[in-house]
Amino acid sequence: MAPERTQHPERKRTRENFFGRSRGKTLRPLQADLLLERMPALGLDLAAPPPADLRSLFAAPVERVRLEIGFGGGEHLHLEAGRHPDTGFIGVEPFRNSMAKMLVALEGEPRKNLRLFDDDATLLLDWLPEACLDGVDLFYPDPWPKRKHWKRRFVNGRTLARLARVMKPGAAFRFASDIETYVDWTLIHLRDHPDFRWEATGKADWLTPYDGWPGTRYEQKAHREGRKGAYLTFRRL
Repeated sequence: MAPERTQHPERKRTRENFFGRSRGKTLRPLQADLLLERMPALGLDLAAPPPADLRSLFAAPVERVRLEIGFGGGEHLHLEAGRHPDTGFIGVEPFRNSMAKMLVALEGEPRKNLRLFDDDATLLLDWLPEACLDGVDLFYPDPWPKRKHWKRRFVNGRTLARLARVMKPGAAFRFASDIETYVDWTLIHLRDHPDFRWEATGKADWLTPYDGWPGTRYEQKAHREGRKGAYLTFRRL
């Protein structure tokens, strides 16, 4: 049985809960064991102060650090960490079943350039030092489709201010979604933010998946239901 997540007092007070449930079906024995055995070493402890140089978090030497928020099944994050061994990756995923799935993948193909965080991404963003990230990815986040829930969408003025603080000038913020209202929402919020610029020059730029994009199960489901993804890239000024 996987342990309950213990909360540092400050983390509990500031959580904003942009995600829904954190638990799903009962984990298989291997998954539960991996959460117990691997997360203490791979997980980030926000009770400790952040390092002055974020690259020191990783077991392998890296030249830069990227963040993926809400990695889901981990298809993209695991692949990217393998494609770019000279880059350190931090993956955030509060859904325990998805984290367990990533740990199973890492048992088969370890990544020394990967660290994990299993709680609200805003807690991590507030912990990170300024201008430490070379890129941030937010792919297919919960769209919170009902208007009364839009305040729970991850893209908003507060989180964009957090991202601007921790991203280096020139770093890319990449956002993908198949929900048109969320895509429009994101474009409006980023258009109005002084620290970001949309990179697109033509329609193909937001209809073409990113380089090396493996696709995800959620994306495949969206395609079966007739929804196409939009792949947006914004540059930190």
